Amino acid sequence: MRDVWSLPRRAQPLILAIALAATVSGCGSGDSTVAKTPQVTTSATASITAPATPSAQAAPTSSGPVDPCAIDLASPTIAKVVSELPRDPRSQQPWNVEPLAGNYSQCAQLSAVIIKANTNGVNPTTRAVLFHLGQFIPQGVPDTYGFNGIDPAQTTGDTVALTYPSGINGLNTDVRFHWNGNAVELIGNAPGH
Repeated sequence: MRDVWSLPRRAQPLILAIALAATVSGCGSGDSTVAKTPQVTTSATASITAPATPSAQAAPTSSGPVDPCAIDLASPTIAKVVSELPRDPRSQQPWNVEPLAGNYSQCAQLSAVIIKANTNGVNPTTRAVLFHLGQFIPQGVPDTYGFNGIDPAQTTGDTVALTYPSGINGLNTDVRFHWNGNAVELIGNAPGH
């Protein structure tokens, strides 16, 4: 015959587990272990905000005068001129106002920026836009389509050497444009780099 006490013996491990759980969950914020344990969210927040503080402090506190004759490919003049150009004849898309290359300067007798058609095409049309003393030269300029860069070794204050791919072993060909005092003239081709 079974003993009445056999049921409590089976329940004894269960009662012990419940009592242990109650003891562990009874730890409050006054417990020394909990009070000394740092919270994870506090340190994660500090590591996220820490990099932002040094970069804000690294910014210069005083800025010197801006050189008006420096190359400035972010000039609003470029964006305005490019946005007013007729669309690319090949893709019928407007031109992207961010230059691919250039030496635009308000002080240069002749400077240029290279732009591309605002298209997702594989080989978008490129062209040079020429400036005299920072002002767009709208007329009297030889064809400037297909140029993709400027050769600084052959470019001076009144001459711009524009490059285009020759298709031979990755070499470029340079075409030099010169401000003659009244207009832009083509002064010759030279092997590029």
